Amino acid sequence: MTLPTQQHATAAAQDRPELQAILDDIVDSGITGITLRVRDEHGEWTGAAGRSEIDGDAKPPIDGHVRIGSNTKTFTAALTLRLVAEGRIALDTPASEYLPEFDLDPRITVRMLLQHTSGVFNFTGEYYPDGTVVSGIPATPAGREWVDNRFVTYAPEDLVRLALSKPARFEPGMDWSYSNTNYVIVRLIVERVTGRSVAEEMDRLIFQPLGLSGTAQPSAETDIAEPHAHAYYRYEEDGEAHTTDVTEHNPSWISSGGDMISTSQDLQTFISSIASGTLLPAELHAEMCATRETPIPGMGYGLGVFVQDLGAHGRVITHNGGAAGFAALMYATPDGRRTMTATLNYVDDAAMSLAIPFQQGSQRLVDAVFRTGPVATPAA
Repeated sequence: MTLPTQQHATAAAQDRPELQAILDDIVDSGITGITLRVRDEHGEWTGAAGRSEIDGDAKPPIDGHVRIGSNTKTFTAALTLRLVAEGRIALDTPASEYLPEFDLDPRITVRMLLQHTSGVFNFTGEYYPDGTVVSGIPATPAGREWVDNRFVTYAPEDLVRLALSKPARFEPGMDWSYSNTNYVIVRLIVERVTGRSVAEEMDRLIFQPLGLSGTAQPSAETDIAEPHAHAYYRYEEDGEAHTTDVTEHNPSWISSGGDMISTSQDLQTFISSIASGTLLPAELHAEMCATRETPIPGMGYGLGVFVQDLGAHGRVITHNGGAAGFAALMYATPDGRRTMTATLNYVDDAAMSLAIPFQQGSQRLVDAVFRTGPVATPAA
């Protein structure tokens, strides 16, 4: 299938005015720019709204590179499961057996890390139901401190040691809580059992098999390939607002929980392969998509993926993520035939003031793409 170019996308928007209208509304809510790629029974459609830069007029590039935030977790989980298939890692082996140098609770298994049931402290900070906040490293909620430290290199081992110096959130396996630390530990396990960097293994087992030419697994590299939109961060000091272009920064602060770069086309290929089970053996695909309950209504969490219940319209396999003024969405029906991926650029801040418009806009897109027309039934 020939994919539409950005110029074609503007004309194609007339064919899906309901989608273009949602993109325009998302920009009106405060997001700087957004691109969308949808594949369904009507074919493939791409559209864009807003701006690539806050002081420019150009729209964000349809297949531009973007920091994909926590979508990285799905890639890391898929990589881990490919290594399980090779017999290098076992899901129910204690993580401490792979990393004996850390003071890991011996009850924590690889499966618990991938499913966020380990209870390990989140090194970017923990937020408790009673309003208590326990800080970690200077992550994006830290305001100017994050801006000033955005080129610092954090060793993944140091992030894990910081997390393990804090009290666990709960006993291993007894609850669910989203923690970036889980995926940094998984990264170290991957590197320990293979003797290679996570980037090399990601290329061998994910990028090359799927032909993901626009996707990168950085370590401490600060640049992002062209074309790309720009990301920004705003903080206040002495009553004055300051906005900084943070497109380039050192992603080691979020390590394998949120450091990757990709495009909407590559995300489409990837999430389709995850949802349909073409990347993994059948038994491991089933493990990945077997969920436990989360505090998020209608959302279960498997191994690196959310499964969203759409009621009469079935379900979708998904993960979203944001990272310092960039964000990405990826959704697919269980057969992988209907997909939606999006990239966003915006002005981030310590209060995460765009979080609600982002969530509301995302659900409007889900409703428009997946709650209309036939939804594929997963194979028995």
